[in-house]
Amino acid sequence: MSILYESFILMEEMAVKCLSDVDKQTSNLNMYEVKTLKTHVFFVDKNVDDLNSCPQIIQAASYLQRGELVAFPTETVYGLGANAMSTAAVENIFIAKGRPSDNPLIVHIATTEQLHDIACDIPPVAYTLMEHFWPGPLTLVLPKKEAVSPRVTAGLNTVAVRMPNHPIALALIKASGLPIAAPSANRSGRPSPTTAKHVLDDLDGRIAAIVDGGATGVGVESTVIDCTTAIPTILRPGGVTKEDIEQVIGVVDIDRALVEKEAVPKSPGMKYTHYAPKAPLVVVHGSPAFLQRVINEKRAHGLKVGVLTTEEGRHTYEADVIISCGRRSDLRTVAKKLYDALRTFDETNVDLIYSESFPYEGIGVAIMNRLLKAAGHEQMMEK
Repeated sequence: MSILYESFILMEEMAVKCLSDVDKQTSNLNMYEVKTLKTHVFFVDKNVDDLNSCPQIIQAASYLQRGELVAFPTETVYGLGANAMSTAAVENIFIAKGRPSDNPLIVHIATTEQLHDIACDIPPVAYTLMEHFWPGPLTLVLPKKEAVSPRVTAGLNTVAVRMPNHPIALALIKASGLPIAAPSANRSGRPSPTTAKHVLDDLDGRIAAIVDGGATGVGVESTVIDCTTAIPTILRPGGVTKEDIEQVIGVVDIDRALVEKEAVPKSPGMKYTHYAPKAPLVVVHGSPAFLQRVINEKRAHGLKVGVLTTEEGRHTYEADVIISCGRRSDLRTVAKKLYDALRTFDETNVDLIYSESFPYEGIGVAIMNRLLKAAGHEQMMEK
C-alpha cells in the first residue's frame, strides 16, 4: 500500500473520530440520542394546485411546531428544518447531523414579513438583492434580532437568511408559521442530499419526518453573501454566481477563506471537511493522459480506482468505476448531479477516487469549492 494511500486512510479515520467526538459531546441533550425515532416519509407532488391545504404539508408542519425535525426539498438540496426561535429544537439538528456546534445555520423564510422577525437594521443593498434573487439560492447575512436562537447563529450577532424557490419548502414554512433553521439534511461531512433517499440513508431513525418532493434542481447549496460589510462579501459560492450579483449591485468582495487555505471561514457549512464520499478523493488538474497514468499506477498496486468525470470524458478513461456528473459543456448539470455522483461511489467499494477539475468561473467556482472540500483539499497537478 502506498504512503499516499495510507495518508488518505489516516485522514478519513481522523474525520470519523472528530464526528464521533461531536456526538459524544451532545449525547445527553435529549431524545434524539437516547431513542430511535420512526422517520415518517410524506410524498408530495410539488405541482399540485394548492399545496397550502395539502394534508402531508400540514402534518409535517405540526412536527416543526412541536420542536421536531423535518427534512424538506429546496431548489438547492434537501434541508433539515427546525424552529429557528427554539434553542431546544435547533439543538436537535446538531445532534441528528453530528454537526459541530460552532457552525451557524441558515434560516429559511416564506415571506418578507418573516424577515423582520429575525433581522434588523437591514441595509439597502440587501433589499436590492432580495428584489432580484428571492425566492432563490441566495443567502443574506444580516444583523440579527435577539429572538433568534443563539444556537442558530453560533453566538454571532448576525443571522444568515434566505427564501427558497421551491413550492413545497414555501408551503411548509407558511403552514408552520415559523422561520425554519435548515442546514443540509445529511450526516455532517457527507455529500449533501439531493433526493429524499439520500436523506433517509443518512438520517433514518434520527429525525421525525421527510417530505419527499422529488429530486432538487440546482444541486449545490445557496450562495452566501455578507451584507454587513462595507462592500458585500461572498462567504460561500453557490447557485447564484459572483457575476450574477455584480450585475445587480456592482463589485463584491470574496471571503479570504475561499482563496486562502489557512483563513477561517465565516459561512455555514464551510468550516469543516464536508461533502465527502467514504473513499479518499483527489482533484486532478491536468490532461486526461496524465490522469490515466495516475490511475494505472494505483491499479498496478492493487487498488480499486474510481473516476469522477463528465459525459464528454466518460469513455476516455480505463478504471474500475467511472461515474459522470453531468456535461462539461453545461456546468449547471454538473452542479445538479455532483452530490449524487459522490454518493454513488459509496456503493462501489472503490479504494480511492480521482476527479477531473473544472474552470473557476460562473457556477464552476461553486463546483470546485465543493469538490476541494470533499477532497480535504487533496490535489494533484500535472507538471
